[in-house]
Amino acid sequence: METKRFANKVVIVTGACRGIGLGVALAFAREGAHVVSVCVGDPAELKAKVSAFGVKCTALTEDFGKLNQKRAFEIVAHIVKEAGRVDVLVNNAGIIKRAPIVDHPEADWNAVIQINLSAPFFLTQAVCKWWLTAGRAQSSADARLKIVNVASMLSFQGGILVPGYTASKSGIAGITKAFANELAKERINCNAIAPGYIATDNTKALREDEKRAEAILARIPEARWGEPKDVAEPILFLASKEADYLNGTIMNVDGGWLSR
Repeated sequence: METKRFANKVVIVTGACRGIGLGVALAFAREGAHVVSVCVGDPAELKAKVSAFGVKCTALTEDFGKLNQKRAFEIVAHIVKEAGRVDVLVNNAGIIKRAPIVDHPEADWNAVIQINLSAPFFLTQAVCKWWLTAGRAQSSADARLKIVNVASMLSFQGGILVPGYTASKSGIAGITKAFANELAKERINCNAIAPGYIATDNTKALREDEKRAEAILARIPEARWGEPKDVAEPILFLASKEADYLNGTIMNVDGGWLSR
């Protein structure tokens, strides 16, 4: 159903070139948003699909493995210059590295923490700073800045073979609450969704492991792998006016996995 509830809104989606990010970007485009993609991949498919909805798509290529505070502020300044404003930031980009915990390579740990935790922190910081110094003043009295982070069910569990991923996603849950605590009074909403097992490149190895895939499905009450659209719709809700009184919330989108 199309309602165009994000018409005239500028929505940044990181990692929008594939997987969950692509699904999220297309959902916002369907609802009339100007989509700004920030990712390292080829944005050709994204731009073509977004354009089919008759809305704008701005694609920036950025390596989050090298993103620092200074660069994050430069990216946000560029987006504001090109698009005029920022209404929603969806921190979706992330990677996962699997290895036994006692042999987990330092390089893998550092890469995952940088891309999954440090980069979202710096981008959120930059967008919130823009809102406080300029964005809020040029917005209507009831307008709010919406931040939606992509956490994980491993924000609540330890997992196996993925210590860096678990640490980063636990950190995402933590900074979601920290931003909410400090900035809710400034008309900023910071919430997160915690996806379960979604059929994307990150879970390809698990889905191809017959025994592991069978064990995973046996625990999910929905008895199926999630799809990007299953994540996109809750994100639209958290970014909408209907969620104005939600702040610091971590919403599980896992087919019931954590209830078992």
